[in-house]
Amino acid sequence: MQRRNSIQTFVCTVALLCGVVFSAQAQRIKPADPQSKPIVIQGATIHVGNGQVMNNASVRFEQGIITEVGTSINTTGAQVINGKGKHVYPGIIALNTPVGLVEVNAVKASVDRSEQGNFNPNVRALTSFNTDSDVLPTLRYTGVLLVEATPDRGIVSGTSSIMELDGWNWEDAVLKADNAIHLNWPARFSRSRRRGNPFGGKANKRRQRIIHLLTNAMREAKAYAAVAKPAKVNLKLEAMRGLFDGSKTLFIHASYSKDIVESVQFAKTHGVQKVGIVGGYDAVRVANFLKEHQIPVVINATHRLPLVNHHDIAYAYKLPGMLAKAGVLTGLTVGNERGISMADHGWRVRTLPFHAGTAAAHGLGTEKAVEMITLNNAKILGIDKQVGSIEKGKQATLFISKGDVLDMLTNDIEHAFIRGKKLILDDKQQQLYRRFKKKYD
Repeated sequence: MQRRNSIQTFVCTVALLCGVVFSAQAQRIKPADPQSKPIVIQGATIHVGNGQVMNNASVRFEQGIITEVGTSINTTGAQVINGKGKHVYPGIIALNTPVGLVEVNAVKASVDRSEQGNFNPNVRALTSFNTDSDVLPTLRYTGVLLVEATPDRGIVSGTSSIMELDGWNWEDAVLKADNAIHLNWPARFSRSRRRGNPFGGKANKRRQRIIHLLTNAMREAKAYAAVAKPAKVNLKLEAMRGLFDGSKTLFIHASYSKDIVESVQFAKTHGVQKVGIVGGYDAVRVANFLKEHQIPVVINATHRLPLVNHHDIAYAYKLPGMLAKAGVLTGLTVGNERGISMADHGWRVRTLPFHAGTAAAHGLGTEKAVEMITLNNAKILGIDKQVGSIEKGKQATLFISKGDVLDMLTNDIEHAFIRGKKLILDDKQQQLYRRFKKKYD
């Protein structure tokens, strides 16, 4: 009898769990269908993404590709969306994020952003990207339509991929697979002493040992890459092959000027073709060096306090404008950086347009700020021929906002498209709002 009761209890429990799962799946937003007919957004203010603004203009796209942009375009056979009084922007691109790799940071089973060990170039964010994440729809609601899913931690944290925020699985969502390897350059001073004074305090004793290990790894990887078909495949070295033929970028995470210069020289000495700096807090001091070597900088957020006591309280707000004025190709994201508590920053990526808005108000200017989170980010990732601006021949990854997308009071996304697919703009937060509004009304 006890056994029979146990079996019945087990069956009921399984049935109940399945019911909960099916119920949750029934509420989940399904991916958008491919574009079936031409769409024209008519009479809107189009922010092209390259600094240009077109008033009372229209854009037409078919089969996911933009076919016309201008003040007078053909609407024959197209679904027409009235854009009068509204704004059209290219899809915002967020770099260096754990989006799709972390659901709830406090729940270990939902965290897939890092791997054991310090040297993991072969770890791919691509295959871990979770298209069913509840985070993704919340980002689309502020215009973020593309992300660079990036592993972190360790010395070489892994290989990132550029993902669209829509799809049934990672195969559907990938725009560019394995675009870059991420290297966390060892800082000169230990973290505990750097915040108040990065140029003094206790030296990082592990630094030279780490650089020595990196030097040996680079030499070995370069020698391995010189052999077209090695007799024995080494997955770690195989992942680094693209650094030497230009098919992958080496993103170096470094904040301070001496670390930036030293790390770039290190990469160039070992034959790395494409290099970018992520973080770049002190990049203004070496702007001429970065410009001379054509090294782009990705700034990790503006909504933060200075890392150095004697800096202006608004230093981080002004940094994008200062770098842009110095002629450095600059991108902006809400990404991970040592010294900043960003445990849940996957959710915070939705605030990226507001970080750009803060930079716009502190010397960058509105259209330059839009460019920094669209076309500039696309150029840094090497996808600017596909996305990043509203131009003929590019993918129709764009959105319509009722107001200024950089202003949190007027950022109100009405329609969004990825490769012409019209997204369902709903998310868990909207569902909870409707649920409890109904309850308390």
